[in-house]
Amino acid sequence: MTRLVAIHQPNFFPWLGYFDKIARSDIFVFLDDVQFPKTGGSWSNRVRIIVGGADSWASAAIDRDYHGTRDINQMNFLTTHPWRLKIFRSLESSYRKHPHYKSTMDVVEPLLKNAEANVAAYNIHAVTVLAQHLGLDATKMRRSSDLRGTGRSNELLCSLTHAVGGAAYMCGGGADGYQDESVFKESGIQLVRQEFVHPVYSQAGVNEFVPGLSIVDALMNHGASAVGAWIERRR
Repeated sequence: MTRLVAIHQPNFFPWLGYFDKIARSDIFVFLDDVQFPKTGGSWSNRVRIIVGGADSWASAAIDRDYHGTRDINQMNFLTTHPWRLKIFRSLESSYRKHPHYKSTMDVVEPLLKNAEANVAAYNIHAVTVLAQHLGLDATKMRRSSDLRGTGRSNELLCSLTHAVGGAAYMCGGGADGYQDESVFKESGIQLVRQEFVHPVYSQAGVNEFVPGLSIVDALMNHGASAVGAWIERRR
């Protein structure tokens, strides 16, 4: 059987499609040793949630006091900024009347308030716990920094796929134009497209469904059993 590998940067409380990729892969690699954007936000430190009936950014403050460039696993959150408390209060005020608020906050609150300063370590821990909460197998997860991949861009993805014994690589829906199929073919790796279709679920507090939000939104509205079942059916 062909071992299917998915590779993704360690995102901040990511969306449903991220966990679908974890579920569908045989091995999931956190790409933690690639460059963090020098300026602007990143999915590694922000995600959208519902606040006051509209989608809004929930952002973790990043320590930018450094020169040159750094990889994700070298980046730290800003310890002097109360971003954890700010996001917690946003979740509390926006989701407290949702049907699965308590069971979701029992899991999310300690993850959000985790004192870990390193961006990669914080995100990987949160994603791992949330994946387990959804019934996914966390033993399939690896960190690219432990695998000594070589090359850049597509070559790096091929190298990491081979490093974990993979023969197929899962690319996301937005990968057309980014993945050079010839590089994967030359490396003997099959490209498998994720083709994730976002479920449209009942979403309290909004007039029109908002896709692409943090997994937290789906959990608040429907709970781990239902959300896990959506993902399980895609496997």
